[in-house]
Amino acid sequence: MENLSALLNQHTFTSDVNHCGLLTAAKHFTARGQLHLLESGKVRILRKGQRELLMDRPSMVFFPIGVTHRVEPVDADTAPKLISASVTFAANPSSLLVNALPDVMYLQLTPDCAVSGTARWLINEIQTQRFGKQTMLNRLGEIFILQILRHATEHGNLQEGTVSAINHPQMSKVINRIHQDPAYHWTLDNLASIAAMSRSKFAEQFKQLVGQTPNEYITGLRLTLAQKLLKNNKPVNYVAGEVGYEHGSALARIFKKKLGLSPRQWLQQTKRNSVQQAII
Repeated sequence: MENLSALLNQHTFTSDVNHCGLLTAAKHFTARGQLHLLESGKVRILRKGQRELLMDRPSMVFFPIGVTHRVEPVDADTAPKLISASVTFAANPSSLLVNALPDVMYLQLTPDCAVSGTARWLINEIQTQRFGKQTMLNRLGEIFILQILRHATEHGNLQEGTVSAINHPQMSKVINRIHQDPAYHWTLDNLASIAAMSRSKFAEQFKQLVGQTPNEYITGLRLTLAQKLLKNNKPVNYVAGEVGYEHGSALARIFKKKLGLSPRQWLQQTKRNSVQQAII
């Protein structure tokens, strides 16, 4: 896993707490990645077509990608204490890092568990309004995903096909070059040249290892970088130029195609979500 630095730049980290306190009835979760921290009591997690997950001691369950599930108390007479937060690591759902993770991770909240310690820190930071909050969340999000990756690696839980793309001697060069200059006018020819392959062999192997065409991968990266700049209040036309598009309307078409929103609509929605998060 020597090529993680460039890949981490592909990711934004967004989160919000959607439950905090005693869980007195079943609660449903959908759409985004989800982190559950059980501080006391017992809960069960139910997913369609999957076995029940029982949390009967202080522990953490993490779903990297959104999966519909519900969490309910096991003992009707003793309400468990639970903190839940939706977590998104990447705007690009085909991120190599996210796809490398197992579908679900379970860890006990022990003093020597670094992942659970960072998870608690994340939750505390989400719930407070302090100077540099988003910057802190971004850094903690990077630490959290690295710890998750390290834990999964040490326990043999990473998806080997995805890891192969990160560590492939030729493909990793291509991925690093793309991340170094995502706004460059990349073509199948110049990418294949970096990989020292023919066009057809490169296109086939990239799709096989990464799970996307080179153009889809570059578009996803540019979209993520554009979102970071928009959140920093940069004008749409400026953002378009920074990520490789000639004008704002070209960037708007990509946003509309991938997210169903214009850049301004996406930013407004993000700001509304931030306000709602602050209220929680």
